[in-house]
Amino acid sequence: MRENPAGEVSKNAILLERGGFVYKTMAGVYDYLPLGYLVLENINKIIREEMAGIGGQELFLSAMQGMARWSKTKRWSDLSGIMYRLKIENFSVEDHYESEIGLATTHEDAISEIAAKTVFSYKDLPQFVYQIQTKFRNEPRAKSGLIRGREFLMKDLYSFHANEKDLDEFYHVAGEAYKRIFSRCNLVTYVTEAPGGTFTEHFTHEYQVLSDAGEDWIFFCDSCQCAQNKKISPLKDGANCLNCAQGKIILGRSIEVGNSFKLGTKFSQAFGLYYSDKDGGKKPVVMGSYGIGPGRLMGTIVEIHSDEKGIIWPDSVSPYAAHLISLNADGQKVYAAMLDAGIDTLYDDRDDKTAGEKFADADLIGIPWRVVVSEKTLAKNMIEVKGRAGNKIELMPLEDFITKVKKS
Repeated sequence: MRENPAGEVSKNAILLERGGFVYKTMAGVYDYLPLGYLVLENINKIIREEMAGIGGQELFLSAMQGMARWSKTKRWSDLSGIMYRLKIENFSVEDHYESEIGLATTHEDAISEIAAKTVFSYKDLPQFVYQIQTKFRNEPRAKSGLIRGREFLMKDLYSFHANEKDLDEFYHVAGEAYKRIFSRCNLVTYVTEAPGGTFTEHFTHEYQVLSDAGEDWIFFCDSCQCAQNKKISPLKDGANCLNCAQGKIILGRSIEVGNSFKLGTKFSQAFGLYYSDKDGGKKPVVMGSYGIGPGRLMGTIVEIHSDEKGIIWPDSVSPYAAHLISLNADGQKVYAAMLDAGIDTLYDDRDDKTAGEKFADADLIGIPWRVVVSEKTLAKNMIEVKGRAGNKIELMPLEDFITKVKKS
């Protein structure tokens, strides 16, 4: 798209729609088009690798949830303002057991009920399971593109432990995995103390990225990076940091890209999730919950990594490694050679677009490397190479470029 989409104010919504990554169905609901789906899957790949690294097992839970399940933790009423409710008759189901269902906003209740049927002994603990699944929330402020949606993907990890000590140890391990995920997406995060909401009475932790597009405010230290959400913080802008005694406290806007909760035994007691210890005694399972929004992460990356021309994707999540542009020349051999070398390449071979239009599209789409072939470059057995994040243009043999990309 040449023009900004009507009604959009956030950078990520504007650039992702213009670049053909997503299509807006309605406020807070986006379809992922081929380019966007490639980015999303690259983000999910990073998440899955880090979850596997800490022993996470992937599963997939249903989005439709019965009222009885959520009533056990009183969250049917606590979340009445954001949970979409459906009358079962709307689905023309004649033989049904639930008079009312909800579309899950999260899955602590569901996974606790399942665990109560599978965890019996201390020998069954600990366990770590996660999913990447669609969530639904009746969000009244769905105006920030992928950052705040009504239908969205969430990676939710749940951990089950015999005691608080084991939870504390894994909580730290999961936190380090989260830091690696965000770092691999080329984002700097602040681990921020925050309120627990409907999940827990204890402090929780949010993973915040500083951005003017954010809807949160955090106090953070410019030296040690300790941070607190403004909602709970006694800190003051400009004060000395009490944690490191070296930095200054700064108030900044931020985007929450992840969170973690020490749930304790709230959900296990509600669902009868108990285990037998070594002495045969019954004890409630201690739980933790950890969330990341892959779509929100994608939107945040665009907010941070973009300029006036378009998106600048980090290598790790880019839909392609290179964007090959043909200018009045046959670039098919170059394209084939790049694919044979394992370089994922988007090939622009359109013959009805000018060079300027192709270059503008390449800047908008934001793939890390732009490669141009023309009659002049082919005559010299060269290609023209430009990095999206810089302005330097180089002529080099294709073999040198392939080596360059593989090293990056």
